[in-house]
Amino acid sequence: MADHVNVTAPIADDLKPFVSDDALAFVADLHRTFNGRRLGLLAARDARQQRLMDGGALDFLDVTADVRGGDWQVAPAPADLNDRRTEITGPCDRKMVINALNSGAKVFMADLEDASSPTWWNVTDGQRNLHDAVRRTITFANPDGRQYQLNETTATLVV
Repeated sequence: MADHVNVTAPIADDLKPFVSDDALAFVADLHRTFNGRRLGLLAARDARQQRLMDGGALDFLDVTADVRGGDWQVAPAPADLNDRRTEITGPCDRKMVINALNSGAKVFMADLEDASSPTWWNVTDGQRNLHDAVRRTITFANPDGRQYQLNETTATLVV
């Protein structure tokens, strides 16, 4: 395993590419680089929440004044995201990913957090399913014999 990362959950052979040493090293590097800042932000959020509970008012943070006062614009949205009149959100199990992408909706927002329990299996399996969906190789065989695959035209995938 990667430097200073200990995965205690079992890793199924077909999921090992998604929990590679490179991926774990990346996560470890992110943790080393940003954990101090992350902890500071969490503490600041707790303090801000306490001020609000004590009767304080919501306001913009002083550190965001330059952003609010700046002369900047957001880049235009990609063409695939200009029409989001019909959007579906759901978990990342194979059958759901295929059905959501084939649903006729303009956008499928894959949800690895709220739409399913974020267990080790659900998250790693979801990563594999999204990997396969992006490459258009995702299929699913239902126990009753039905076969699922992507249609020629699918919803735009947002993760």
